[in-house]
Amino acid sequence: MTIQVGDRIPSATLSYLKDGVQQISTDELFGGKTVVLFSVPGAFTPTCSARHLPGYVDQLEALKAKGVDTVACMAVNDAFVMDAWRHSQGVPEEIMMLADGNGAFAKAMGLEMDASKFGMGVRGQRFALVAKNGVVTHLHVEAPGEFKVSGAEAVLAAL
Repeated sequence: MTIQVGDRIPSATLSYLKDGVQQISTDELFGGKTVVLFSVPGAFTPTCSARHLPGYVDQLEALKAKGVDTVACMAVNDAFVMDAWRHSQGVPEEIMMLADGNGAFAKAMGLEMDASKFGMGVRGQRFALVAKNGVVTHLHVEAPGEFKVSGAEAVLAAL
């Protein structure tokens, strides 16, 4: 079942690179904060690199001005790939680059997709959500192959 507005974020562990691979639980990530989490099908992929991630970099201050404590990007990649993508895109440290290495979190939210026909295996769908204290308040899931509702501008408009 796909996560919905009003649902609690499921418990999972994500990773990121900072002085080695670090882990963060979703309870720690989302607890007591307003968090924007956006998910991309893969680091270094065309739409993700040209439009999705850059939009959040450009709108980071506007999101914070709307009361967002944390902005996080997630993909079913490993922490090393997410960090390399951060550096290649000039992403500031204020945006967390989170790895859902085996797709367990995407699956727990019901937002996984099978990209095997493209040689990419199971990935997370393209989406953005806002959660307050671990409860989803906004959810924007893209139709396959689209980029219309999960960009930073759409999230800002919803806040």
